[in-house]
Amino acid sequence: MLPEAVMKQAQQEMLDWQGSGMSVMEMSHRGPEYTSIAQKAEADLRELMAIPDDYAVLFLQGGASLQFPMIPMNLLRGKSKADYFNTGAWSTKAIKEARRYCDVNLVADSTDNHFTTIADSNDWQLSADAAYVHYTPNETIHGLEFADIPDVGDVPLVADLSSTILSRPIDVSRFGMIYAGAQKNIGPAGLCIVIIRKDLMGDVLPGTPTMLNYQTHADNDSMFNTPATYSWYLAGLVFEWLKQQGGLAAMAEINKRKADKLYQVIDSSEFYANPVNKRYRSWMNVPFTLADDKLDKVFVQQAAQQHLLTLKGHRDVGGMRASIYNAMPESGVDALIAFMNEFERQHG
Repeated sequence: MLPEAVMKQAQQEMLDWQGSGMSVMEMSHRGPEYTSIAQKAEADLRELMAIPDDYAVLFLQGGASLQFPMIPMNLLRGKSKADYFNTGAWSTKAIKEARRYCDVNLVADSTDNHFTTIADSNDWQLSADAAYVHYTPNETIHGLEFADIPDVGDVPLVADLSSTILSRPIDVSRFGMIYAGAQKNIGPAGLCIVIIRKDLMGDVLPGTPTMLNYQTHADNDSMFNTPATYSWYLAGLVFEWLKQQGGLAAMAEINKRKADKLYQVIDSSEFYANPVNKRYRSWMNVPFTLADDKLDKVFVQQAAQQHLLTLKGHRDVGGMRASIYNAMPESGVDALIAFMNEFERQHG
């Protein structure tokens, strides 16, 4: 979901961006008009996340999925092992790709508990010789989220922040690298943002393609090739909107309130259920099941009639899933809650 104010601004600028006579989609990515858009977007993101100067910010393509192989290609740096947490579908995919390039040690694996909880840090199996530690802070499909940033010592920590980036403040300096597909909490599909400590770039696996080397993109201001210009532009509008809302601290208050009230409805009901350990419940993705799964189809149909859309859960989990990213207004969560209460009254 995109903020309505952002879509209206994009609509107003669609045919003529700020008197240039061009749509953003028609601009040369190397022209002064688009360069100003790109530079402002990066500056606003750096301000929102308080990104230190010793980190590069890259606006890439290929989604988070292309980062799965790029990470070992770039970050092994002469080592042969990497540590990974397996807490859901996305970390599982990242692990599968990493195993093409190195030995993967599983620090903790939530497979046996069906991705409903995360092992206590006392039980983590961190390697002494890992090149980096990778984790997925929030698993969108199962609604499982780390409560804190893992403490992995001096080993670079890598995070797939696709679904939680910009939802609250984080200490970027705790990470060696952050990456995020834009289409969940930033803007439309087509863009992937990478925030990487500069000293981690440049030492790639032999045979790494030029386009898959982070240093290539850092040296060319993310314009070694034609970037996803319109997605980048819209991301910049979202960054402006977030600043207008009061920044990430303000968004954290709203997001926590949205999640808390939705979980409260689920927990106070015998009709709805959420299987995730309460300590590790996602702020952004709230899966829930109905007491009778024969009602799932009816729930989705009746919800759509109330303009509550895309609530069907992932096939691996079933039931429903409410994704309440930054742009989902609190009134949208309130509308869902009202519908859930009425549906339970009718069918419970």
